[in-house]
Amino acid sequence: MQVSVESTSALERRMTVGVSVERIETEVNKRLQQTARRAKVPGFRPGKVPMSVIRQRYEDAARQEALGDLIQSTFYEAVVEQKLNPAGAPAVEPKSFEKGKDLEYVATFEVFPEFTVGGFEAIAIERLQADVADADVDNMLEILRKQNTRFEAAERAAENGDQLNIDFVGKIDGETFAGGSAKGTQLVLGSGRMIPGFEDALVGAKAGEERVINPTFPADYQNLDLAGKAAEFTVTVNSIAAPQLPELNDDFFALFGVKEGGLDGFRAEVRKNMERELRQAIKSKIKNQVMDGLLAANPIEVPKALISNEVDRLRVQAVQQFGGNLKPDQLPAELFEEQAKRRVVLGLVVAEVVKQCELKPDDARVREMIQEMASAYQEPEQVVAWYYKNDQQMNEVRSVVLEEQVVDTVLQKANVTDKAVSYEEAVKPVEAPQAA
Repeated sequence: MQVSVESTSALERRMTVGVSVERIETEVNKRLQQTARRAKVPGFRPGKVPMSVIRQRYEDAARQEALGDLIQSTFYEAVVEQKLNPAGAPAVEPKSFEKGKDLEYVATFEVFPEFTVGGFEAIAIERLQADVADADVDNMLEILRKQNTRFEAAERAAENGDQLNIDFVGKIDGETFAGGSAKGTQLVLGSGRMIPGFEDALVGAKAGEERVINPTFPADYQNLDLAGKAAEFTVTVNSIAAPQLPELNDDFFALFGVKEGGLDGFRAEVRKNMERELRQAIKSKIKNQVMDGLLAANPIEVPKALISNEVDRLRVQAVQQFGGNLKPDQLPAELFEEQAKRRVVLGLVVAEVVKQCELKPDDARVREMIQEMASAYQEPEQVVAWYYKNDQQMNEVRSVVLEEQVVDTVLQKANVTDKAVSYEEAVKPVEAPQAA
């Protein structure tokens, strides 16, 4: 087998492979002999068909099969010989494909980039420091109460926070429009569910009252036919219900699985969950800074094939998340390219850190992470046992732990400063990262 390699770009390789006619004929004859043992030809017993007849009937198919298999096998032999690391399937173009002659083909493919990760010392990390204060727990209790608000009929004018049952008919330029009318709609005033001005105009209304209101659709409204247009809505208020917050009692605590300990026990459980959330939020923000730092310190070119594959995965995820009748390939690839590139680059950089630093998942940290996740369930021991019986889930946890070990490795050399913040600031969602 003869092999020559040409670099057509930083990552693209054009490899020419020559396979001798002797090897080709050996593979063709092997397939013909296999066919002869099972071929059924009229006038001959199975296994007794002359090879000349077998060759006449089956040689073309055997040769095509042999050539296809030889291209596949010799390609992998060649990349191993040349110490290449393909990043995707090759595009194969035969140069010489004639019977009785050597086979020669060209395989064009991309390779994984070769690079060394560095620049840890230049990465600046702001590590948040926060605690869960009693006031934070008090605030969380109020949030939980509001999330479980009940509404009771009220014999008074509507106020912000009330739930109204309404009928409405909307018109633009005197004509009704699609989606502009409804009956029996439940609307909480101040929720921002309707367009600006709609809910405000119903404050002070009474049950049985009809009001004509004139809000304007926002200029950036999702329905372009309505964007920026003034509308007229005739609204009938059927009923008004005032919000009633639940009492902090045993019935309320039971909604969250706390059946003992009263208010003190419930506060302790809430605090434990808030502390878990705080740890995860701080850890997530540190990780994002480390990953952004690794990207900035290690700009690399990545194979287009890997980006394309990642775009396809993101398309599938988007369809699964949002549903509808769309097929993944109907979503424009440009929507996902920046995110896909970032994920591919990060994957390669993180893998190289693991390789250079000879990192392996720490079994103790794996168990600690599983126990942390299990602690949020009623029977944590069963959750832990389930993880250890599920290879796929265990591998996912090991991958997360390995990423954490990468973060710790970077932090040992990075420029880290601590910043004391409130619980609320610490748990605020992380802004979406910029594309690499």
